[in-house]
Amino acid sequence: MAQQIQTAIFAGGCFWCTEAIYADLRGIISVTPGYTGGELPDPTYEQVCSGETGHAEAIKIEFDPTIISYRDLLEVFFSTHNPTTLNRQGNDVGTQYRSTVFYVDDAQKTEAEKIIAELTEQKVFSGAIIVTTIEPAAKFYAAEDYHKNYYARHPDQAYCQAVIEPKLKKFRETYARLLSNSPVL
Repeated sequence: MAQQIQTAIFAGGCFWCTEAIYADLRGIISVTPGYTGGELPDPTYEQVCSGETGHAEAIKIEFDPTIISYRDLLEVFFSTHNPTTLNRQGNDVGTQYRSTVFYVDDAQKTEAEKIIAELTEQKVFSGAIIVTTIEPAAKFYAAEDYHKNYYARHPDQAYCQAVIEPKLKKFRETYARLLSNSPVL
């Protein structure tokens, strides 16, 4: 039987952070940083950073749903960024850093709505309102090559040490069961 590959697209702040997190998960075929949700065709990093294109920094994940579920990807998404801050993640501010689930089909939309409702009911974020939007997938533009595997290529860079490394440490402790070096359960 041929491998069934699915796509997930998430915007959760800086794509250097989100790419590094999802690259660690088993069942992930690829993680591509890029831009989506805007109007300008083929935007550059500089254009997106201006906040004037409408795009979000995002990642496109190709995954094997027989190894990792879309639900697992959503759980990681909501626990590795702050979905209660509008157009902001840490010191990164602007619509390009918004929290958005870009669904590729109705099943993904339903699952995203379901997890937001559950997190809200459970008051996971101390009762703060989840501002993550759920939008249909739009044209995805891969980021420039120098953004790809940024953390893996620059682990000693100051931003990587101050922002990504602590996030990865917490993520790896919380989601050890889903890491690519963990035995498949």
